[in-house]
Amino acid sequence: MRILVIGSGAREHAIIRAFAGGPAGPAGSVGPAGSAGAAHELHAAPGNPGIAALATLHDVDPMDGAAVAALATEVQAELVVVGPEAPLVAGVADAVRAVGIACFGPTAQAAALEGSKAFAKDVMAAAGVPTAMAHVCTTVEEVAEALDAFGAPYVVKDDGLAAGKGVVVTSDREEALEHARGCLERGAGHGAVVVEEYLDGPEVSLFCLTDGVTVVPLAPAQDFKRALDGDAGPNTGGMGAYSPLPWAPADLVDEVVARVAEPTVAEMRHRGVPFAGVLYCGLALTGRGVRVIEFNARFGDPETQVVLARLASPLAEVLLAAATGRLDEQPPLRWHDDAAVTVVVAAHGYPGTVRAGDEIEGVAEAEQVPGVHVLHAGTARAQDGGLVSAGGRVLSVVGTGPDIDAARATAYAGVERIALRGSQHRTDIAATMPELEVPEAAL
Repeated sequence: MRILVIGSGAREHAIIRAFAGGPAGPAGSVGPAGSAGAAHELHAAPGNPGIAALATLHDVDPMDGAAVAALATEVQAELVVVGPEAPLVAGVADAVRAVGIACFGPTAQAAALEGSKAFAKDVMAAAGVPTAMAHVCTTVEEVAEALDAFGAPYVVKDDGLAAGKGVVVTSDREEALEHARGCLERGAGHGAVVVEEYLDGPEVSLFCLTDGVTVVPLAPAQDFKRALDGDAGPNTGGMGAYSPLPWAPADLVDEVVARVAEPTVAEMRHRGVPFAGVLYCGLALTGRGVRVIEFNARFGDPETQVVLARLASPLAEVLLAAATGRLDEQPPLRWHDDAAVTVVVAAHGYPGTVRAGDEIEGVAEAEQVPGVHVLHAGTARAQDGGLVSAGGRVLSVVGTGPDIDAARATAYAGVERIALRGSQHRTDIAATMPELEVPEAAL
């Protein structure tokens, strides 16, 4: 199959690696294009230096729907996969479908489930999906009233896209107000912010593939959003993740599909805006049962890195079936028994102003560790051909092993071999498991 993947991050690298034949077991690795990837002809736009080892790169703006559709036509793609949220909200998937090419990713209208938190709350209310109580506010005065109504800790979210950094959770009322004020002044969230009640309990990410009717869940994962050890520091796009979740209730996935994903997909279809792609369910396992924190309209990063490291079924066939309305014809997904842990190596200053152009060394050495593979995110090639940093989250180092502890040790063994001046990473990814108390009626 000829496949075009849109995006340039570690998520897209993980997707392409899966298309190219990975994973290959705990000590396996994927070779360059033309070896493990011979079953599929892979293209990426714009991609990154890591993806370049597996796919042909094209210098096309991922936000330009017409250009992406033209590229898909030029390479005779049979499937286009749109990775990031911004192109989906901008309608890139619509442009690809308009030229008759199957595309995995929701329409611009359906991607509003991520593009507008207020819209998502409206859909959840109509579908009876359990979620946090919330107020949509358009003035600072409304925000202040909502903060006082819910009390601390305060949760304030941009209504629109914010690259995983639009949420502030704080016990400082003035900090919450300042975040809301900044969002409203920038117009970042369509002139609105969402103030929510705080949800206690551990968080879980569950990706559900759907063709607009059938829903197929992947394995759950847990990510780490705060920049520093001990869940301190500012929110980030994610500093690491692990899967599976040995502490989670055995029926969690079935319950979320039945009470969250399927009702949401049905409600979107009822509204005449069918959702086909990945419904990313961000969940909190509270003392009152599972609650939805947020929906995303695409694979999450860094959770994708660990989920796809464990997937044994051929990803390309599953995504094509979702893109063409044939998901109900697919056999049950198969999974490797191994656990996976990923640790993000971030640039100096992340998640604030980052420094680019620092030399990256040791990637090849890291991948010599059995069970390690390294996924590129914010990387580029210098004029001399060397690998340098070019973004906030630079690399995702993935380790696999027979259990979480082994996978964690493997991942950090890989991280130790990488040198990037001024870089930072958390040292406690998957170090401890939550202690969960969930009522029998989990939802």
